[in-house]
Amino acid sequence: MESLEFVYTGRPSKVVFGEGSLSHLAREILALNAERALVICSPEQRETGMEVAERLGSQLAGIFDKTVAHVPIELTREALSLATALKADSVVVVGGGSAIGLGKAVALDSTLPILAIPTTYSGSEMTPIYGITESALKRTGTDVRVLPKTVIYDPCLSTTLPTGLSVTSGINAMAHAAEGLYARDQNPVTSLMAEEGIRAMAQELRGIVRDPIDPAARSKALYASWLCGTVLGTVGMALHHKLCHTLGGSFGLPHAQTHTIILPHALAYNTNAAPQAMRRIALAINADDAGCGMYDFAKEVGAPMSLRDIGMHRDDLDRAADVVSANPYWNPQPIDRDRIRSLLQDAFDGVKPRTWKI
Repeated sequence: MESLEFVYTGRPSKVVFGEGSLSHLAREILALNAERALVICSPEQRETGMEVAERLGSQLAGIFDKTVAHVPIELTREALSLATALKADSVVVVGGGSAIGLGKAVALDSTLPILAIPTTYSGSEMTPIYGITESALKRTGTDVRVLPKTVIYDPCLSTTLPTGLSVTSGINAMAHAAEGLYARDQNPVTSLMAEEGIRAMAQELRGIVRDPIDPAARSKALYASWLCGTVLGTVGMALHHKLCHTLGGSFGLPHAQTHTIILPHALAYNTNAAPQAMRRIALAINADDAGCGMYDFAKEVGAPMSLRDIGMHRDDLDRAADVVSANPYWNPQPIDRDRIRSLLQDAFDGVKPRTWKI
């Protein structure tokens, strides 16, 4: 047996999990030594944002409800300006990855502590990764200042999440865990979490599709998102995330749907270079092959399958391949521009991922 050698760095974050756990909000704000919280949410989540604001009572500084996808730098500046004007000493983010992303961008420049209340399954609340879009390019980075200090997981807040958004949000989380299994800095701890996160999310998404208001499925999907997000927050990203960051930041494609469509093709691209990771992914989703199995799973739960269907233009595929190839993330399989172009074509057409030969 080969000896083990790895580095594992745990990220400090408090998790409060359970039905009705939103009731602990005021207590958790006090635990951050905060008194004036700025609530950040999207227009679609304003009702939930208002509920959170009411629970804060005298601890509320104000509400910013203009969140949009991919964190435009102009919006970041506007939210930061409001936080300063209101003398906020903390940020409470309510919603999915877009709201949490904006909260992170605010924290990056202000050092305000974040309390996150996720209502979707992406898992970004467990990562110190941020992304800001400027001049049609999405800049990403890692900084412990943007990692939420506290995360409240209340499954009751996700019961009204539409089935379609539940599916794409959940597969987005599965992508985080999948890349964690073949990351350059993967380790036994995160690999265990990744495999369990993928398995649990696949099982519970099937349950949500069968019964969208099943509280047990909603709770376990949130548990899976926590696992998958923790993996992404501990190890590096590879080709899948580079593709999605490019398609989202440079071409405005919706975040979770893009992750959902790209994942099977990115896994197929890396199959020969990371066979052990692919076996674990396939086992977690009860398939013979990671890439094709993920494609079949996404189709089974009614996910979008084609970049064309979510707003990508055929004429932009060449430029996307150029952007991805010009400044790639580390990846187990070397990045080849022509192969990336072919991968994007398959994703655009919505066909099953191809078998790549070395």
